[in-house]
This record gives sequence, C-alpha cells and structure tokens, in this order.
Amino acid sequence: MATPPPFADEGTLHRALGFRDLVVYGLLFIAPMAPVGVFGTLSAKSHGAVALVYVMATVAMAFTAHSYARMVRVAPQAGSVYTYARVGLGEGPGFIAGWMAMLDYLLIPAVAYLFSGIAMHALVPSVPSWLWTATAVAVTTALNLWGVRAAAAVGFVVLAVELAVLAVFVVTAVIALAQDGPRRGWLTPFTGEGDFDAGAVLSAVSVAVLSYLGFDAIAAFAEESAGGSPKVARALVTCLAVAGTLFVLQGYLAALLAPMSPAELAARPAGQGAAFYDTVDAATGLWLHHLVAASKALGAAFAALAGQAAAGRLLFAMARDRRLPGRLAKVDRASGVPRLAVLGAAAVTLLAAVWAAQRPDGLDRLVSVVDVGALTAFGLLHLSVMGWCARQGAERLLSRHVVVPLLGLAVVIAVIATAAAAARLVGAVWLGTGLLVLAGQAARRRGAPAD
Repeated sequence: MATPPPFADEGTLHRALGFRDLVVYGLLFIAPMAPVGVFGTLSAKSHGAVALVYVMATVAMAFTAHSYARMVRVAPQAGSVYTYARVGLGEGPGFIAGWMAMLDYLLIPAVAYLFSGIAMHALVPSVPSWLWTATAVAVTTALNLWGVRAAAAVGFVVLAVELAVLAVFVVTAVIALAQDGPRRGWLTPFTGEGDFDAGAVLSAVSVAVLSYLGFDAIAAFAEESAGGSPKVARALVTCLAVAGTLFVLQGYLAALLAPMSPAELAARPAGQGAAFYDTVDAATGLWLHHLVAASKALGAAFAALAGQAAAGRLLFAMARDRRLPGRLAKVDRASGVPRLAVLGAAAVTLLAAVWAAQRPDGLDRLVSVVDVGALTAFGLLHLSVMGWCARQGAERLLSRHVVVPLLGLAVVIAVIATAAAAARLVGAVWLGTGLLVLAGQAARRRGAPAD
C-alpha cells in the first residue's frame, strides 16, 4: 500500500537513534520500578504468587512484541500500529487503530506527569501537585523539541538513576533476607500461599500486563533508527525481556519480605497501593522509602517524555497521510523533530494532567481511560499481522506468524473483558467518535473534485 507523498516543506525525520537509544526510550516509558504501585493489588489477587504473575504477563506480552517486530519489518515507518493496520487491514482500520492509540499515547504521559506531580508534592508539600505537574510537562517538552538524540541522552542518565535505585533495593532486600530470613516460604512468590488458584493468578495477570504499556513506543521511532527496522525489532524484544526480568525480581523479593500477608491485603484494599513501600520500610527503614519515592517521581516525568515523543510521531504519521491537519506533518529541519505534533501532544497531556491533578479521583479516571485505548490498539495490531499474512498467501496463514498473533489477540480480549465498565464505556465512545470522523473524511473525499 503506497504511502502518500510527503509535503514539500515537511522535512524528514533524522536517523539519529542507535539500538541503546531505542531500548532507553522503551524502558523509560515502561519504568523499571512499575511494580511498585501495583504490588499490593497483585499480591492480594494472586494469593501471593506475584513473581509467577509477572512471568506469565511477560510471556503474554511477548505475543504483542512478536507482532510489533513482524510489522516493523513490513512497514518501517513512523506511526506504529496506525501504519501497520493500514498495511495489513486497509485505510479505514488503519485510521481507527491510530485513533484508539491516541488514547494511549496522549493520556499515558498525562498519567505519568500526574504521578510525578503527586510524588513531588509529597516530598515538597509547599508546592501544589498541579504546579509540579506543569513543570514536568514544560521540562520534558523542551527536551523533546531539542531533538530526539538529545532527549535520549538525558533519558539514559535518568534511566541509569532508576536502575541504580532498583539495585539498592535488591541489595538491601538480599541483605535483609540473609540476616532475618523470609516472612514466608522461598517458593511462595511462584506458588502462592495455600492452595494454588489458577483463576486468581490469571486475574492478576490481566492487571500486571498494564505495567508493560509503553514498550511498544519503540516502534514509533522506526524512521529515526540508524539501524533500520531489524534494530527496532531487536530493541522491542530486548526491552520486554529486560523489563520482565526486573519485574519478576522485584515481585519475588517484595513478596518474601512483605509484612502483610496476601489475605490481609485482600481484606484491606486501601492498603494495597502502599504495600511495596510498607515492605521497604519493614525491611530497611524510611531512607530507602524516600529514595524509591524520589526515583519514581523522576522516572514518571521521563516516562512521560518518551510517551510524548511517541505521541508526536503518531500525530505526524497520521497528518502525513492527511488523516489529521497537514501542519502536524512538518518537521523542523534543524532538530528533525515534528515540532507542531509534539507541541500538540504536550498541550493535550498538560490539560489532562493539570485537570486531573485538581480532582481527588483524577488519577483513577485517567488510568481507566488509557488502558482500553492501548489494548484496543494491540488487538488491531494482531489483526494487522493476520491481514498482512492473508495477502501473502496460504503458506503464511499456516505459519507461526498467524498463530502467535491469535494468541496475543486472545490475551487482549481477556484483559479488556476484565476492565472496569466505565473504562469500556469511554473506549466505546471514543471508538464511536473515531468512526464518525472516518465517515466524515470519506464523505469529503467522495465529494472532492478529481485531479
């Protein structure tokens, strides 16, 4: 499927990113300590089998990584799932895939900015959380406008700090285990406490897969990779493998040291959000608690940086194909950045994050909306692989390139089915709006005079 010619004054994206830079963007977006916020929930749901939950979640997300790696080789362009759905399913499904991905790429950064503002407000209460949030948006937007290579370099430093804090946690946890022993059996993070409950573990997996949202942003930089699509595909798989290993390790150590049992956490839902911090306090003291909190605040802001950059590339790709206003497809020739697209993404995330920062339920509202958009885009990604294979012939339809996406699609459907009703409703409304926009565009094209 041919790509529409670029605008004359569009410029081109610069191939400035190496393999390390791509992995950095992916890990920044995911955040190496993503399990901190959901550890208590996962422990309560899985009866303590947190490490097993993350093993299964990593395997489940590997199906999605496989589909991304396949399609980035077929269509090595910016736009990620939007571009892949165009190639595999056609123009209409491609637009809908991009439209649904917008919920993910525009609002995940808003969630991250808000989390950063809340964490910084806890550390410096004299400054309101909305002001911290707005400051984080301003700083990271400036870095993204500076250039993708410069943003990746700063991001590498931030990622190194996050990994150093994680290493401190691992070392102190190991020392605590060596001195005092675990609070429960060494294998319980994989088997759970009491009788093993497969249904409970699968329920927790549906929550854990949301920790991985963001690794797919690597595919958005396909046109800026110095090594082309093979390097992007390898970075996707590497990022998922590294994140999965870190998540399993954190889950295993925290489950051994947690002062509250899974049953106690299940009985006290209000204490689940702070369960990881309670574990750190019990094992090492408040100093590590504050260090982890500061790292999470910094990491969240730079997770938003990666998300904002990916959102800008999605808007750029859709504008280049004349699915969004053409001005968003212009690239600054000096920095190689789609400046207006990045600023547009920043404006949306700023409004959403500051609005949510001033509401007591703002974080929950944003998170519920984001999940459905991302998962719907993943589902369309898997369908895109199958659609592309169908166009290649029967031998492709019988290959692993179809079996793996089918498994990935099943995982996505299962996770969406467990999402909150309000989240599914918002997703349905956003989808309906996208269908109306698509119908309007089709009507205008039919009415346009022939060249």
